[in-house]
Amino acid sequence: MPQSGSLLSNRGRALIAAVVACASLVGCASTTDVVTTDKPGTYTVAASATGGKMAWARAHEHAIGEARDYCERRGMQSSVTTETVSGVAMMTAHASSVNFECHPKF
Repeated sequence: MPQSGSLLSNRGRALIAAVVACASLVGCASTTDVVTTDKPGTYTVAASATGGKMAWARAHEHAIGEARDYCERRGMQSSVTTETVSGVAMMTAHASSVNFECHPKF
């Protein structure tokens, strides 16, 4: 009969292995800093994501979220003017580059 300590240890290892496996399927995403463009009042931010066929959606969400947060920190709301996406193959980097403006909240 196994000792309860070793049983918990095996369960703990199995849980850790499951978490690592799920994390590897989800992939990772990163976002650049927001920078101003040559057009006054317009900013740009880019995001990339890897891991699975929905990586483009994570890249899009990260870029849109960073634009929203940038404007909200200034008491304003974001308005996306253009978005460029790249990457279609599974397990490659997918990217989204968003140009946006900040406008007063109504």
